Amino acid sequence: MYLTSWENKFQIIENFQGGEEQFAGNSMGIYIKYVNTQELHIHYKPLNENFNDTIFLNKLGILLNFERDLIDEDDIEYALDVMSLFNRSPRLVLSDLKEIEHLISILDHLKSEFHRVDSSYIMLKTLLKVLLLHLIRCQNDRFIEQDLNQKRVFQFLELMETHFLNEPNGLFYAEKLGISEKRLNQILKAKLKLTARQVIQQRQITEAKRELVKTEITTKELAYMLGFNSISSFSRFFRKNTGISPSEFKKTNTIEA
Repeated sequence: MYLTSWENKFQIIENFQGGEEQFAGNSMGIYIKYVNTQELHIHYKPLNENFNDTIFLNKLGILLNFERDLIDEDDIEYALDVMSLFNRSPRLVLSDLKEIEHLISILDHLKSEFHRVDSSYIMLKTLLKVLLLHLIRCQNDRFIEQDLNQKRVFQFLELMETHFLNEPNGLFYAEKLGISEKRLNQILKAKLKLTARQVIQQRQITEAKRELVKTEITTKELAYMLGFNSISSFSRFFRKNTGISPSEFKKTNTIEA
């Protein structure tokens, strides 16, 4: 059975002023605040990036942080839509009162579930998904042309979701995008602070964790699935990125049914 230790995957901090501890690395963030009575600003923190500290000045807001695997556990199309939401623009401004009321209503339900003593991981995931889908719809209604490099980041992430099991090298993705591998890495380093290979490795770790806790896959089978030529090389890779072996991770994150 999968352990739903959502406390390590999801958090809400109200009246957030910056400077408090946030999830790092493989997490995404949303900061929501009223600028005036008729305008709501939503700021996004993509994977491996940080919020601009200036957004925390003057007005208090609500911070949501969540680990990437909360969206990876669903279908690929939804995950890609969320990645697009976070990578299109760092901010969304809502001024339509009905839209604002709808979003605040969803957020209130999410906060209420989060603060329950018997809060449900499934309910939190569902409410977070409703919130993200609403934000995706709002942003699509206001879509503006992306800068070319931001568009390439999203195209790379989209390609990676489809090919990361078979194509772990950046050259494949660079050729698909019609640029050099060096240029791809420059763009990714500027936008995500990681190279193509590092982003792919991060995705491999997320997939490995999910397979270990949700299936009966063996370490050997998992190593082969992720393109490693031996169990030992995969185990070294997993330990380097998580601090423990695949078998230790599986034991820690599963219980007897």
